[in-house]
Amino acid sequence: MEQYTVTGMSCAACQARVEKAVSQVPGVTSCAVSLLTNSMGVEGTAEAAAIIKAVEDAGYGASKRGAGAEETAGISVSRKLEQEEEALRDTETPRLKKRLISSVAFLLILMYFSMGHTMWGWPVPAFFEGNHIGIALLEAVLALIVMIINRKFFISGFKGLIHRAPNMDTLVALGSGVSYVWSMAILFAMTRAAADGSVEQIHQYAHELYFESAAMILALITIGKMLEAKSKGRTTDALKSLMKLAPKTAVILRDGQETEVPIDSVQVGDLFIVKPGESIPVDGVVEEGLSAVNESALTGESIPVDKQPGDPVSAATINQSGFLRCRASRVGTDTTLSQIIQMVSDAAATKAPIAKIADRVSAVFVPAVISIAAVTFVIWMAVGKDMAFSLARAISVLVISCPCALGLATPVAIMVGNGIGAKNGILFKTAASLENAGRTQIIALDKTGTITSGEPKVTDLVPAEGVTQEQLLTLAGALEKMSEHPLAKAVIEQTRQKGMELPAVTGFEAKPGNGLKGSLTEADGGGTLAGGSLRYIQSIAAVPVGMVKQAQDLAGEGKTPLLFARDGKMLGIIAVADTMKEDSRQAISELKNMGIHVVMLTGDNERTARAVGAQAGVDEVAAGVLPDGKEAVIRELQKMGKVAMVGDGINDAPALTRADTGIAIGAGTDVAIDSADVVLMNSRLSDVAAAIRLSRQTLKNIHENLFWAFFYNTILIPVAAGAYYHAFGLKLSPMIGAAAMSLSSFCVVTNALRLNLMRIRDAGHDRKIRQTADFSGGALSKQQTPDTESGAADRNRKTDDNRQEENEMTKTLSIEGMMCMHCEARVKKVLEAIDQVDSAEVSHEKGTAIVTLNADVSDDVLKKAVEDQDYKVTGIA
Repeated sequence: MEQYTVTGMSCAACQARVEKAVSQVPGVTSCAVSLLTNSMGVEGTAEAAAIIKAVEDAGYGASKRGAGAEETAGISVSRKLEQEEEALRDTETPRLKKRLISSVAFLLILMYFSMGHTMWGWPVPAFFEGNHIGIALLEAVLALIVMIINRKFFISGFKGLIHRAPNMDTLVALGSGVSYVWSMAILFAMTRAAADGSVEQIHQYAHELYFESAAMILALITIGKMLEAKSKGRTTDALKSLMKLAPKTAVILRDGQETEVPIDSVQVGDLFIVKPGESIPVDGVVEEGLSAVNESALTGESIPVDKQPGDPVSAATINQSGFLRCRASRVGTDTTLSQIIQMVSDAAATKAPIAKIADRVSAVFVPAVISIAAVTFVIWMAVGKDMAFSLARAISVLVISCPCALGLATPVAIMVGNGIGAKNGILFKTAASLENAGRTQIIALDKTGTITSGEPKVTDLVPAEGVTQEQLLTLAGALEKMSEHPLAKAVIEQTRQKGMELPAVTGFEAKPGNGLKGSLTEADGGGTLAGGSLRYIQSIAAVPVGMVKQAQDLAGEGKTPLLFARDGKMLGIIAVADTMKEDSRQAISELKNMGIHVVMLTGDNERTARAVGAQAGVDEVAAGVLPDGKEAVIRELQKMGKVAMVGDGINDAPALTRADTGIAIGAGTDVAIDSADVVLMNSRLSDVAAAIRLSRQTLKNIHENLFWAFFYNTILIPVAAGAYYHAFGLKLSPMIGAAAMSLSSFCVVTNALRLNLMRIRDAGHDRKIRQTADFSGGALSKQQTPDTESGAADRNRKTDDNRQEENEMTKTLSIEGMMCMHCEARVKKVLEAIDQVDSAEVSHEKGTAIVTLNADVSDDVLKKAVEDQDYKVTGIA
């Protein structure tokens, strides 16, 4: 997306005009203009010159951000950030403040003569005593000065008329201009009355002057503009604060010497050092040193994170305690900070779907108001009111109407919501994703790496009679340290955490799919160690009935029991499982309390999946789901409502893309992050609820803003037109109308700023959204619900949907050697790689693989595929 700065816009009508003009340029596929940041995002193949010309032809100014000679030479990161900061800097408020001060100075003098002297008899110089024409001339001069000071309204307003694109400035210019022209006409009439010697006529005309209204309208609108500009500046505070975090220099090691260089000089692979209290300049990996790093700027977490060699560090985080030497891994625009800034900036340049309502209204708003003002004048004249009364009603309609409130209703809330999310480590890529997240009805959670940690860990130690836990873990660790299996790593990690010294093992032998075998040295007491599945250990040792039941119970809990024996005598059981993240259960509970139906997707077998699902507290489990199966399940869920998908791996990318809202865990892969609409930097499942909570509150704020904008214009335009004059005697002076208009936009922006008071992780005020779908029987259809183990495999068939059930064929393979879910996955993968196999349901507990076929296949082919993975097929039925 190419970014442009647009100048000259004053309201939503301008925004709509620019969008329409640019969208008609050949090669432009999409265009989004932000009145809030005076920016424009354009996608497509159109040349920048053609886009800028289209904006200028529409009566506005445009320039490409970063354009000029620097663009061809390559803009440095620091320079780019400076340009972004400059674009967001509030330059409008100081200018408006100067205009306001100057306007008020002359306006006070004008008001003194027009109201103070005329209404309350305040003293004036002798020259003006009884000199009504002299006072009128003075008022005309003072009002003209105020109009010259605020000439921008007239330049922009009449330029809009010339280009047939009237805007808010057009309304202001017409209201003030008509007041002034009418007053000048009255002034000339006063001179005629003076020539005729009609003193009474001069007195009467003096009360029909609107010079003070002409000036007051401009001053009041300027007050509103200044308050609006100041408030708008605050909505971009989060983005500006992110930009200020970017370090300007780095201390790198070159030829053994510490050298301070500009941040743009740092290259991938450079060694840089960070002393306590300093900002980390670029993303890198710690090579030397121990420290605590404050990452709150990126993640919103106030608790420092301990860093040691091998750990990643990010630009703009603060090294708090120790000396660190790191190697740069990502520099320039590739750093996490730069990507966050770009993401937040791009989100601000896009539009939420709800904004289309205001856009459609804004496109016709100003012409409609001008027409209403003209009709108002004609009607009042037709019913017999004098020119002054009729004109006052028409002018009131012009100056009370506020298209700005409509134009700002959505973008200010989106900007504030995005800023809050960025501060808390929740990044919405577009305004649409911020809106859609809050509409979520069903949420699908990937199990591994999202609900669980993604790394097997030891969960239970069950020593046999006469064996201590320490002895069991020591001997098991001695055997497992020779293996590369993921389950072995979990056991070794447990011994490392306890600081155990492991005895040496000789004659190590791995029996794929069964277990391990090795001998202790004589120095460690000798003997043969064996470890593995229940079936394997039962073949070489006597396993007590009670321990067999314990192993089966652990397996029923979704854990993998590893049994160990020494010289044919049981040592005990070590259970290993992919453990639940600390906040998963609470996060899922919060989602359910928000009225969201929670579904867990996993490739695990039905038994393991249901055990994990019950522990996590999800509403529904879909087991045995392949990567393409996840995407299919999302499509099925979308028939029931708006679906969000949460995942972290490459295999989640299709589902993340398919879902209405894709949410990527920040610690996941780049592919998952690129495929998602929302990125959670903290990699915490609880932030999913926080993101939805923030989205809902932002959406509520937008609705409030739109209601106020429509309510304001719908109620007050008729009042200004005098619709209630005959019934209630209610009428509105142009000055009161201008005051109301000046405050309307300010109210909308201020309401959006209230979002800053929100605590997005506070579940205390959550309320359930009424669902339109009934999930009592599960979100998935009966055919999709995994109520049996075969049901899970059915959902992931790769065959054509039109294939008839009676044409399906199945074969059951009896397999020896499988001992855990990893073995299941291995067998499943090789079987489903066979063209004739649609799906394979594998269970290491049962020692079976049930394959569903789309065509006949030789038993030898199936057998060879499995036995090539070092498992044994004992039969095929």
